[in-house]
Amino acid sequence: MANRDNHYEAAFEAYLRMHGIPYVAVDEARRSLMAGGASLKSLDFIVSGPDGTTWLVDVKGRRFPSGEEQKHYWKNWSTRDDLESLAQWEGLFGESFRGLFVFAYEVLGTRAPLPAEQLFRHRSVLYGFVAVTLADYAAHAYRISPSWDTVAMPTATFRQLARPLDELLRIGAEHNQS
Repeated sequence: MANRDNHYEAAFEAYLRMHGIPYVAVDEARRSLMAGGASLKSLDFIVSGPDGTTWLVDVKGRRFPSGEEQKHYWKNWSTRDDLESLAQWEGLFGESFRGLFVFAYEVLGTRAPLPAEQLFRHRSVLYGFVAVTLADYAAHAYRISPSWDTVAMPTATFRQLARPLDELLRIGAEHNQS
């Protein structure tokens, strides 16, 4: 079961349910133990894609915009552990499973990461779901904080490579409300 305390993951799960997308919510209570005692960060969801690909999803909740006076758009940071763990999950599951970061943007103002018809309302909050493959993210990530071990993609590259989740899952223009 997904962490229901995390409103970004709860909204993402409601989105999948509303659109009838097959998925498994992963129990994130503990890290998975690997052979040799190494631990691996859990993913959030396993989602069946329309083309036979199964997506190993890590949901990243961000505000749009964010920061002081809310001037920052397209925040897409992650931790190096997120990248490494998702890559290991890809290897464990096999060829038809691909890592995917879903940035669940909580829309705070009049600007949004997606057109209005692609936004999703859950519990009176508006979200825009934008996805980028692990391969694309990892290829362009740069370190932003050594102490937190965080990385991000350059904004222009992120905007070029990230896709609306509706497009990735081939969801029509039906109303995104729950």
